[in-house]
Amino acid sequence: MQDGTMPTPATALGDKELRALDAHWRAANYLAAGQIYLLANPLLRQPLRPEHVKPRLLGHWGTSPGLNLVHTHLNRVIRARGLDTLCIWGPGHGGPAVLANSWLEGTYSETYPDVSRDAAGMERLFRQFSFPGGVPSHVAPETPGSIHEGGELGYSLSHAYGAAFDNPDLLVACVIGDGEAETGPLAASWHSNKFLDPVRDGAVLPILHLNGYKIANPTVLARLPEHELDELLKGYGHHVIHVTGDDPLQVHRAMARAMDTALDHIAAAQRAARVDGITDRPRWPVIVLRTPKGWTGPAEVDGLPVENTWRAHQVPLAEVGENPEHLRQLEAWLRSYRPEELFDDNGHPRPMVLSCVPEGVRRLGATPHANGGLLLRELPLPPLERFAVPVDKPGSTRHEPTRVLGELLENVMEATSERRDFRLVGPDETASNRLQAVYKSSGKAWQATTLPTDEHLDRHGRVMEILSEHTCQGWLEGYLLTGRHGLFSCYEAFVHIVDSMVNQHIKWLRTARRLPWRRPIASLNYLLTSHVWRQDHNGFSHQDPGFIDHILNKSPEAVRVYLPPDTNTLLSVADHVLRSRDYVNVVVAGKQPCFNWLNLEQARFHCARGAGIWEWAGTEDGTREPDVVLACAGDVPTQEVLAAAQLIRRHLPGLALRVVNVVDLARLLPAEEHPHGMTDAEFDALFTRDRPVIFAYHGYPWLIHRLTYRRTGHAHMHVRGYKEIGTTTTPFDMVVRNDLDRYRLVIDVIDRVPGLAVRAATVRQTMEDTRNRHHAWIREHGTDLPEVADWAWSAG
Repeated sequence: MQDGTMPTPATALGDKELRALDAHWRAANYLAAGQIYLLANPLLRQPLRPEHVKPRLLGHWGTSPGLNLVHTHLNRVIRARGLDTLCIWGPGHGGPAVLANSWLEGTYSETYPDVSRDAAGMERLFRQFSFPGGVPSHVAPETPGSIHEGGELGYSLSHAYGAAFDNPDLLVACVIGDGEAETGPLAASWHSNKFLDPVRDGAVLPILHLNGYKIANPTVLARLPEHELDELLKGYGHHVIHVTGDDPLQVHRAMARAMDTALDHIAAAQRAARVDGITDRPRWPVIVLRTPKGWTGPAEVDGLPVENTWRAHQVPLAEVGENPEHLRQLEAWLRSYRPEELFDDNGHPRPMVLSCVPEGVRRLGATPHANGGLLLRELPLPPLERFAVPVDKPGSTRHEPTRVLGELLENVMEATSERRDFRLVGPDETASNRLQAVYKSSGKAWQATTLPTDEHLDRHGRVMEILSEHTCQGWLEGYLLTGRHGLFSCYEAFVHIVDSMVNQHIKWLRTARRLPWRRPIASLNYLLTSHVWRQDHNGFSHQDPGFIDHILNKSPEAVRVYLPPDTNTLLSVADHVLRSRDYVNVVVAGKQPCFNWLNLEQARFHCARGAGIWEWAGTEDGTREPDVVLACAGDVPTQEVLAAAQLIRRHLPGLALRVVNVVDLARLLPAEEHPHGMTDAEFDALFTRDRPVIFAYHGYPWLIHRLTYRRTGHAHMHVRGYKEIGTTTTPFDMVVRNDLDRYRLVIDVIDRVPGLAVRAATVRQTMEDTRNRHHAWIREHGTDLPEVADWAWSAG
């Protein structure tokens, strides 16, 4: 195998098996077309009439016959070889095919008993498709056997590899549509085979389905000369197996040979690595399947070619209810599958149709790997006391929060070294983000060439680094959806690259929560560091805190955002999110030395509250309401608020000051809008109803206004945050440029507390002078003012 030769293919199909496979395929095609068109008369026991047809024709036919072919032949090899298999259906509009096959194999009726495997159930299957109160036209969470939403073009292959990692007995077939093959995420994910461990991971079998067209245009890969496409796929590290044709029986024979050849090759590669100890990276097989778009559908409509053109993409025959000729063509098309041979008088699939279908959990719609919560185990998290930093009094010591977190993650890696169900992913930033302690328990996954100068590369590693945020996201989603745990560490500014991917995952989680048969999975956890306020050296391109805004626009039941202000609160938050289920958790934390404000017990209580008063930082005496509230969310804003509080203590000692820190940003929302939200009474007690609130926030300030606009005291809320003013400069200059600095915050207090502007005019002037002195200082010295660089908290 290592010399590039292919194993000998299995014996060719016998005539009986060939007829059975063709019957299954025809049945799936009939059911796929029926879902798009039929409202009644599912078995065509009567002549087709307009009232049997849906009033709105929705769905996509073009890719369905090819997907049905793949499903039929996967059934064959799963049954023959006893394989545990998951299939990722990448083409965006493959819903009719996957639903059809799920119904044929029985898993759909087991999941939804009202859609029985008979004539009545077939009618329900047809009626519900793309119909109000029914199911989507894409493969979706409602589809048994799926972990990949059909609208996620470009992510199928990375999802497939994520599912295969640490699943050594699993085959993950991945059908890649030739439209999605043009996307950037898909192009990068071909490199995933350099990270697939043939010993401890499963196998991925990519099936590139080239039917030639997208919605209205030809596809790039389908128009490449075959030798050029072969060179491309060989360059990605694959052996290429072609299946081409439009004659069904010939294609069945070719597809069976291709499947047997590919699976023999996979078995040989795994045997070589697992038994013979060969460490060379295998050249895994890929099948290139070329079949006509809309295969077996109408060849021509209204004098225009349809089959094997872009016109077959969606609904080949439109206006069937109003156009008698189209209705006649539809009936002829459906009857061409000879449904009377495929279904008995009661609508049950005939035995020949089901002869290739596997049994039990081997059925593609029944695999537990597509309902990962069934396989999920609790993550063995260590006691936080082992990693907590001592805090005798606030601000007396400093640590790098993510470095301490790395020690906890190293322990998790060690605790899961045998069961292998935790991975850390990120785009080449594990060490940069101070998480390198994990290398003591697991190196970085790597199957490509290594050099003596390399460090921490490991053929069996579970730290995943590739400079493609899309691929990292896809890997982790596939890993989580198949019942494992993980964490995605990323520079804050560049996590935006996966905005659309996380959208789809959140939608998946929201829908899955409403399906009682879907079991909860581990949350998708982001650690965003190297954040906006400490990218002073990299400059404007690395300064963007907007991912938080993007996340908090999504389904409240599924999203959480945490801004721990110090090391112990980060540990507490990390412990919480790693234990959680069915959420997308965003944790923003710094990697630079940061003051420690709370000991572990205080941190736990504070994180449980989500937002609270830091009595030790304010000057309230409990006899009256505060004159002003200084609020903060984020590590740098917290430091600036505490520095401002110290200045107020010194210069305005008679002012009753309250300091509020927010860890859980959703706490600002009303309770009726988010499960973590505060009631109005809670919010008013914390922030007051009518006193000025100066809020120093990590990100874009308008988000805080959006979260609090319905509160009684919103008119008194003044927010400072990132205003898209960035550059390469000193750390403190970043906050000055965005008016988030301590001196600006003191000025805001003076300007907004009634009657204070006149009494504290000299204090305000001192603050302005210090800001001006700062500008001159950094231009001369290149460092921050000594009183800033050497600042430490003191309540005196």
